[in-house]
Amino acid sequence: MQITLSFRHIDPSDALKQYVEDKLSRLKKYLEEPVEVHVVLRGEKFRRIAEVSIDASGLRLNGAEETDDMYSAIDLLVDNLESQAARKGKEKISRRRSGPGVKESIATIEPTQEGQKSEQEPRVIRTEQVHAKPMHLDEAVMQLNLMTREFMVFTNRATNRVNVLYKRKDGNLGLIETVG
Repeated sequence: MQITLSFRHIDPSDALKQYVEDKLSRLKKYLEEPVEVHVVLRGEKFRRIAEVSIDASGLRLNGAEETDDMYSAIDLLVDNLESQAARKGKEKISRRRSGPGVKESIATIEPTQEGQKSEQEPRVIRTEQVHAKPMHLDEAVMQLNLMTREFMVFTNRATNRVNVLYKRKDGNLGLIETVG
């Protein structure tokens, strides 16, 4: 792990540098080598800000935390990065297992004791409730472009029905309209 540390408007200290290196070593288990880490520690009046950018074999993690103490800002930042790295690592593993372009769970067929195959039903492993805000289609397109998600649920003001706007693999957008 190659760490570049910058100090802005605070005095550089070996203790702070060692603290950053020790805390960032927790991330090694989530990242593939080579890893480049750029850390900026800033002081502004009563605020202490820790920012980091990590590049690890195609995986990019960014974060910033602000508190009144530099050590607590570093702790919060590393906790945030650790959860980010764990989440992105799980997504990468699930993409590898399911193959290119497949994002949904797939039912697997396992042999029974007699050598016959039985089909398992796919399970719902996560549910999420979303609020379908009333808006026009062009507003929904603008909102989806600002979001990192792949879809957006909204109530179309023109038809007063629930619609789903989603990003297609070819870069265009798709619209699902409910009927009845």
